[in-house]
Amino acid sequence: MPASRSGTGSGPGYPIGVRIYTRTGDNGTTGLLYGGRISKADPAAEAYGAVDETVADLGLARALADHPVLEALLLEVQRSLFVVGADLATNPSERGKLQADVSLVTTRMVSRLEELIDRTVEEHPLPQEFVVPGAGSVSAALDVARTTCRRAERRAIELREADREVNPDAIRYLNRLSDFLFTLARWQADRPEEPTRPR
Repeated sequence: MPASRSGTGSGPGYPIGVRIYTRTGDNGTTGLLYGGRISKADPAAEAYGAVDETVADLGLARALADHPVLEALLLEVQRSLFVVGADLATNPSERGKLQADVSLVTTRMVSRLEELIDRTVEEHPLPQEFVVPGAGSVSAALDVARTTCRRAERRAIELREADREVNPDAIRYLNRLSDFLFTLARWQADRPEEPTRPR
């Protein structure tokens, strides 16, 4: 088992002595899962790159949160987004190697988000008007993640419209996730949220 990056050997992590930089991307290309390289400006790299940004934005929201249930939900979503990223970053000729719920987004993952949305809305009803984000740091961070997720969805659709194979469940997952993050942001507002038009 590889040692942790800190060198303590306390758990899995980056092997000691392995450099974080490889120089293989200096020519403007990046590697795909199961081999092959594409331009860093390729629509696939844009799609899974936006997914990676969403993971990071959710990390900020989780770091700001002081609520165990919310933190657990965000961690669950972050881990699921690694599945989405792998799905989008796979060499098209090697998609048969993907594993359901590990590197391949499934209908079950989409259904899980729908259950979470329904439960959250039931417990924390949504406002009856459009609101302006910013009623608290956690709420605002969740709205940033929501908009990044929307961009990831658009990039995945652009990839599909470029006649590339895209798992429909990956697009559905990103669509549902942005809705879920909207409901979480409303729940986490520290004060009544401002409407988009003055009352």
